[in-house]
Amino acid sequence: MDNARRIIKSPLKYVQGAGEIENLAAHYKALGNKKAFLILCPVNYSENRDIIVSSFEKENIPYEVAAFGGECSKGEIKRLQEMVKSADVIVGVGGGKAIDVAKAVAYYLKLPVIIVPTLASTDAPCSAVAVLYSDDGVFDETIVLDANPNCVVVDTEIISKAPVRLLVAGMGDALATYFEARASCASNSLTRAGGVSSVSAQALAKLSYDILIADGLVAKCAVEAGEITPAVENIIEANTFLSGVGFESGGLGAAHSVHNGLTVLPEAKGFFHGEKVAFGVLVQLVLENADDEEIATVFNFCKSVGLPTSLAQLNITDVTPEKLMAVATASCAEKQAIHNMPFPVSPEMVRDAIIKADKLGEMLT
Repeated sequence: MDNARRIIKSPLKYVQGAGEIENLAAHYKALGNKKAFLILCPVNYSENRDIIVSSFEKENIPYEVAAFGGECSKGEIKRLQEMVKSADVIVGVGGGKAIDVAKAVAYYLKLPVIIVPTLASTDAPCSAVAVLYSDDGVFDETIVLDANPNCVVVDTEIISKAPVRLLVAGMGDALATYFEARASCASNSLTRAGGVSSVSAQALAKLSYDILIADGLVAKCAVEAGEITPAVENIIEANTFLSGVGFESGGLGAAHSVHNGLTVLPEAKGFFHGEKVAFGVLVQLVLENADDEEIATVFNFCKSVGLPTSLAQLNITDVTPEKLMAVATASCAEKQAIHNMPFPVSPEMVRDAIIKADKLGEMLT
């Protein structure tokens, strides 16, 4: 029975280290021998294109480069899919939306995919999930893919040079992993992997949380100083691998649903996925009536690294009952992960939890 199966999904190979992007062609050769189709986000198209293509040119491997259009939408997936001709491996380079597009293109074309995150801002790289948005950036749907990436190549040198806010946003995304997996396990809900949460997935999720609390602020300070320290390596691994496998095989809960609800407000559009998820974690803890010590630990962590703890910090200052209800209603839409909580959740409950989390955030900041 599905409600008794424990399933863990993960990429076939995960490689992390400074300068690893220079070995991209070698990772390709393990999967293909015809042509690589490279999808690069605009920043990497200009900053890292030469490093990436030189790897293929040194090995005399044909390649084609396409620029990601900026939004992980159905239209963008179709556009890139139509560009792929004789390639036998898709390579996605960039942030969360760019690599989700690459995973989706590979899924529809039934091709292997190599993911090269250049930011540690989300836990998307390792998962068999692609989150789709409208062309205006409003959450559309989540599609579950047949398989996880064949290879994930993480160059910590490139990631550490990205704006520190992006690394912190990744911490916000990873912060949800443990609390959502815990809730999903308590309700015996099915995970994105198709089974119930396993003890291994729970352990990975908890390890991700423990690393965030222990190394998050230290890693932020190191990156601000231009250093790659063990704490930085730990946080990149927590943001990318531990959180990625932990959320997919451990389960999701209210935090990501609140994020999805927040996307209906234009004011929050300029904030990163993980920043909105972090506030969603605070809302979930209020919904759960978590103990005061746990809530204080999470609020203080968010405050220390610069994650939002209030609506005002998400640029939502004109707070009206209508706006809050719109967010709450979208958070509770059919198929949202908030229904994996170990108790029924209504839009009214979410609205009230948002109000309380916002007040707590203002008090603690």
